[in-house]
Amino acid sequence: MTSDHYTYRVTWSVDDHEFVATVAEFPSLTWLAPEPAAALLGLRALVAEVVDDLRASGESIPDPLADRRYSGEFRLRIPPALHRALAIEAAEQGISLNRLVSAKVAT
Repeated sequence: MTSDHYTYRVTWSVDDHEFVATVAEFPSLTWLAPEPAAALLGLRALVAEVVDDLRASGESIPDPLADRRYSGEFRLRIPPALHRALAIEAAEQGISLNRLVSAKVAT
């Protein structure tokens, strides 16, 4: 596993007046830099160090989101009234409730 597989994002920080790099699998780690590429490179180096430290101490290392397997299924709890309204909408459109909700989530 490599730290290159983690989910990185670089955005502008209005508060810091610099670019901030974040990584989804390590939400407490960030890196600020005046240029986006420098922010990303700094964070990738930091993540590699953290992964090495975790490995050396025998601690668990988060799996990269990109390397995980997804079934395409998840459970969602909603209020009964919303469930009923969605079921009615799906019936009126002549489609399954699953197809309706999937289309709504995709937009």
